Amino acid sequence: MSRNDGAFARMEAKDRTGSIAAAQAGTALPTESDLAFARNAAADVLTKGTKDSSQPWENPETGARGSVTPLSEAFSAEDGRTCRDFLASYVNGRTETWLQGAACQTGHGRWEIHTLKPWRQG
Repeated sequence: MSRNDGAFARMEAKDRTGSIAAAQAGTALPTESDLAFARNAAADVLTKGTKDSSQPWENPETGARGSVTPLSEAFSAEDGRTCRDFLASYVNGRTETWLQGAACQTGHGRWEIHTLKPWRQG
């Protein structure tokens, strides 16, 4: 699995809109260490899981935990790749954050997340 953009892409400032950033002020986002555990959960559930199945993860070093849940069955993207949308939770202490993303399979069958951003409710 490639680690430079990996199964969970890094969250960048451009992925956060003003209203979400304001709503999450002071909310910690996943660290790279936490994301490594989430990547494994994402790969597992996207490979084996059906819609509404969920794969938990936990980082014993930081105590952070969460789960990854596919939101839809696989679909074909415009470029012909097989893709899936998902929702991921991130819990650190008493703070819970939800992230939405989309992943597509690479030529070798691995899942590569190409979008990851704070989840918009409503």
